Amino acid sequence: APVVSVAVQPAPSSSLFVSEYFSQSAQRLSFYSWYGNAKVFHFHVPEDTVLLRWLLQASRGKEPECTSMEVTVHFRYGAPPVINPLGTHFPANATVRPSYNISVTLSSAVQNTTFVNITTPAAGDWFIAAHLPEAAGRIEVKGFSTPCTYMFQADMFVLRLTDMPVLEPGVAMPQTIVSPAKVFVPKYTARMWFELRSCVTSERKACAVRVVLGSITLPQSFQRIITCTGSVNCSVSLDSLPWEKWLQIMVESLGTANASVSLEMLASFTDCRPGSTSSFLNFSSLNQSQAASGPGSPTASTGMALRNASDQRSFCLQNQPVVREDLDVVSVRYRLLNGPSVAVPSISPTLLLLNLNSGMDSGGSLVVNLLLNKVHQGLLQAFLPKFWYITALSSLQAFFQGYPLSLSTSSAEAMLIVLYPQTDDWFLSLQLICPNGQSECNTAEAKVTVIAYLTPCFNDCGPYGQCSLLRRHGYLYAGCSCKAGWSGWSCTDDTKAQSVGAQNLATLLLTLSNLMFLPAIAVAVYRYYLVEASVYTYTMFFSTFYHACDQPGIAVMCIMDYDTLQYCDFLGSVVSIWVTILCMSRVKKILKYVLFVLGSLLIAMSLQLDRRGVWNMMGPCLFALVIMISAWVYHGVKRRHCYPSSWKRWVFYLLPGITLAFIAISVYAFMETNENYYYTHSIWHMLVAGSVAFLLPPRDKHKKPWAWSQKLTCRYQICQNDREELYAVT
Repeated sequence: APVVSVAVQPAPSSSLFVSEYFSQSAQRLSFYSWYGNAKVFHFHVPEDTVLLRWLLQASRGKEPECTSMEVTVHFRYGAPPVINPLGTHFPANATVRPSYNISVTLSSAVQNTTFVNITTPAAGDWFIAAHLPEAAGRIEVKGFSTPCTYMFQADMFVLRLTDMPVLEPGVAMPQTIVSPAKVFVPKYTARMWFELRSCVTSERKACAVRVVLGSITLPQSFQRIITCTGSVNCSVSLDSLPWEKWLQIMVESLGTANASVSLEMLASFTDCRPGSTSSFLNFSSLNQSQAASGPGSPTASTGMALRNASDQRSFCLQNQPVVREDLDVVSVRYRLLNGPSVAVPSISPTLLLLNLNSGMDSGGSLVVNLLLNKVHQGLLQAFLPKFWYITALSSLQAFFQGYPLSLSTSSAEAMLIVLYPQTDDWFLSLQLICPNGQSECNTAEAKVTVIAYLTPCFNDCGPYGQCSLLRRHGYLYAGCSCKAGWSGWSCTDDTKAQSVGAQNLATLLLTLSNLMFLPAIAVAVYRYYLVEASVYTYTMFFSTFYHACDQPGIAVMCIMDYDTLQYCDFLGSVVSIWVTILCMSRVKKILKYVLFVLGSLLIAMSLQLDRRGVWNMMGPCLFALVIMISAWVYHGVKRRHCYPSSWKRWVFYLLPGITLAFIAISVYAFMETNENYYYTHSIWHMLVAGSVAFLLPPRDKHKKPWAWSQKLTCRYQICQNDREELYAVT
């Protein structure tokens, strides 16, 4: 089987390693048209994992329709992969990092197995998404054809170190090139100093080692790699570190394979003293200051301001309290305790914590909107990193995973949309930057309104989309299903969108084409088929308003619940075919009406079980055709000639009606696609209604045509007694 390797570092072998296996059930793959067609697998990688191996198994069925197919598999750490197989546009201000993906080709019915190896993976949630190529857009009748079955299953093997050495801050630890080590990064860490010293080889040669700090994450990995050669000490300063996380350290020898290397590792941290901008948290200090200076004293406020300014200078950051308010599934609003506006000084950055650690927050979209209300001088820079960084925010540092935003007097508003944010603590860092140096604006301050929230779908997918919550076992994530030709992650791509005129035309075609039932209704009434005429009227009414409600664009009108309209439309269509064929059979009236009622009840039951099944229409049609053919054979044998006996009936009525019916079935079953649905389905309406008008049999011979002048009688009339005139004696 093919093997895809993501890292080049070998996993060390030791008796202290424990292997674990995780598996999820196979899923049936679908052709891609929106994110709901991608099958998502959710795994959790435990701590101290040094080797991760994915086992990907794909197979296809043995149906004749099966062909060679390519399965695309996406990987991502922390959240579901953000994919774009159709090449559509993302919404403005959205950040997109392409996912890591591979392709698996299915060329035979034999199962295809692929391995993906990742060394030193990050602990936490990992996601896999698999899908087939783009859907063809053809509308297939359920049960009319047997589609090919493509299955995909993902299994996970992990190799975990049970007693990984822990590097304590400020304490040198002897280490050999055998197993990795780890160090815990405390909260509010500003900088880490890492040093390798006393490197000795068994061959008494110069040391050559490579140090890898951090773990692998996909699609992007932010590891820091250091190469150390010679006998001198090797050190590095890391300015951007994940708080309250274990940092793995892997040391690999670059010398000969048989030579052993021993060394010492030393790690030290520089902490950061946080301050608070919350008046609620500073309430006690405020009371103490007022008590010391006396109420109403002018020196009280002055001393308080000077003391606060000096305190802010002693802090390396200002902590702004944020309250997380859960609204619904994958729906969170972040509210600042001091109001929506934040005072951002130039002395130190202001930090806002956005908690996305519930385990279900990665399935939505994180939206951050900043509005600059007032600034005395300078430029405001904002970063939304997964972790906060105390170093210069204008350049990329080690482990950097942030998104920059800039505000100024000329551009006072900025928005950022993070699609499927990773599960973790996110921090919004605000800092006032002066163009001519920070020394020139020590007293400058900016007022910024911060609006941050987590939503399942950005802008609720807009007017041409529907936000759907998708589920994989217990994990929920959201996706947009677009309509009216719109596409994209949030249905904002109008490349193939239908115009308003095209939407109105489509609505008119699908609704007004049902007026072709009027000739069939008129023929049925003229020939005294009042029950059949009632069924056709019912079908015309509900088909018209169902398609008026079923439109994807803005030309929509729903007179009742959509599901009710759809059910009534399907029921009327099938019952219309049922009563038409039974009427053509010319059976006795009592038997005909019994079959009308019994068949309608059975059709209603079958539609409730499976509304789109092909046998809901084919079953009643075939059964009614059997009854009609049997009745025609019976009449033909009884009369000893063909039935119907008139050649005009065959040429001018039956053959045209049958031809229209076959054309309608062909259009409905083989020609409908998502693009031409408005035209082909309208043709289906007209052909079916036209065939009904041709196929209805003539009225019974003993019934006279409707004589409306005779039905509308006067109030007074002269009556004669035929019996008296017949027996009168003159």
